[in-house]
Amino acid sequence: MTAPATPAPPEPSTPGAPAPPEPSAPSAPGYRARRTLPLRVEALRQLKRRRTLVIAAILTLLPFVLVAAFAIGGDPSSRGNGRVTLMDTATASGGNFAATVLFVSAGFLLVVPVALFCGDTVASEASWSSLRYLLAAPVPRARLLLSKLTVGLLFSAAAMVLLPLVALAVGAAAYGWGPLQLPTGGALSAGDAVPRLAVVVGYLFVSQLVTAALAFWLSTVTDAPLGAVGGAVGLTIVGNVLDQVTALDTWRNVLPAHWQYSWADALQPHMEWAGMIQGSAVSVSYALVLFALAFRGFAKKDVVS
Repeated sequence: MTAPATPAPPEPSTPGAPAPPEPSAPSAPGYRARRTLPLRVEALRQLKRRRTLVIAAILTLLPFVLVAAFAIGGDPSSRGNGRVTLMDTATASGGNFAATVLFVSAGFLLVVPVALFCGDTVASEASWSSLRYLLAAPVPRARLLLSKLTVGLLFSAAAMVLLPLVALAVGAAAYGWGPLQLPTGGALSAGDAVPRLAVVVGYLFVSQLVTAALAFWLSTVTDAPLGAVGGAVGLTIVGNVLDQVTALDTWRNVLPAHWQYSWADALQPHMEWAGMIQGSAVSVSYALVLFALAFRGFAKKDVVS
């Protein structure tokens, strides 16, 4: 009767040779990482939240408030201060009213929903102590961030589209559907004005990517949603203040706030793209860096809440 063969000892590895691959851990039957936390589920959760409804109500009511203000204060074009501005042509047509609404809200009002939708994502889950349960589902961390960021950007874009649409409808009802009177002289037909306003809205969304990325990054490093949202809004305001410091000279060109009103070049007889292209490049560059920091930091974060 022969004795059982003993396994041969492992051969010593050659210095510098790559280590043999480790066996992959078995996954649960039917588990697919890309199917966890679907976008429709996350979007429905965000849509049902009270702050979403409040933001939608504010953006919807703003055009009505401005129409009432113009009715009380009188036609702004009749003041005759010498220089014609976009505000002076607000009551010329529905297109002018929509452009004016975008002008008065671009600096701050549109910043708030972007910071709210992108900054109140991961931090709110942490504050509710539900973040660790999402990750234990299991939802991969990159998948969780990507789903929440996508929904946050979609809701931000929806907010920026909602405001001019309501303003265009309210302005057309109050002041008529006519040509868009340009502050620099001349006019654009109603058919040409709508695509120009679409360009304005698109550029506003791109320029707000910095605020969105900043809020999203802060949302991954803090458990306080108010801190993430308030921090993004506060730093955006700081950028606007720095842009007013003329002593910075050409250094202001690297500030996203320096290009936030470059969309005014779209409301010219001949549309200029140079300012919007440069402003988009600055905003996208900052946003990509901040998004990368968010994903990299959250991948190594010890989630305990």
